[in-house]
Amino acid sequence: MPPEQLTQSVPHSGHFSEPTYTPPTLSYLNDPNSFEDELPLLDELGINFSHIWQKTLTVLNPMKPADGSIMNESDLTGPMIFCLALGATLLLSGKVHFGYVYEISAVGCLGIYCLLNLMSVTEVSCGCVASVLGYCLLPMVLLSSSAVIFSLQGIIGTILTVAVIGWCSLSASKMFISALSMEGQQLLVAYPCALLYGVFALLTVF
Repeated sequence: MPPEQLTQSVPHSGHFSEPTYTPPTLSYLNDPNSFEDELPLLDELGINFSHIWQKTLTVLNPMKPADGSIMNESDLTGPMIFCLALGATLLLSGKVHFGYVYEISAVGCLGIYCLLNLMSVTEVSCGCVASVLGYCLLPMVLLSSSAVIFSLQGIIGTILTVAVIGWCSLSASKMFISALSMEGQQLLVAYPCALLYGVFALLTVF
């Protein structure tokens, strides 16, 4: 049969067959227990308030033994809060030093990170160093808050500043020793920490 007659013999109805579309089903909407298996939002973000509170108490009490498993965490929530608090209390004293606080913190964390990796057998992360140094800024925040009330440029202010520097460096070295198992090296770790917190004390006093 010629092609012309073949095309004429096929009737055209004018309708085309369209594929049927089935929307995808969301399985978790049908399963009410699927949400129970998910972690809370704060746990997914790495925020643990109990560990933050334990680290804060460890800093406030330098004689309290530190838990090495908690101190080795890279928790930056508390350090960010304490850095903001330090900058805010300096602002109340008429000193706009937010940039200096974060720049000194970054340089100090890098220096202490390199030093601890040279001294310790266990490798330490930069986040752990930043976490410990940031938490130990809490006594410096208290010193900066007292500078709002009275001047620290005197004998009493000098004694208080030296005591706070020793407090910060002692707490930081204790936490580093506990996290990295560096027994017998606390004084070696405390010295560079005291230099770092001394720079923050200069910002607070002057």
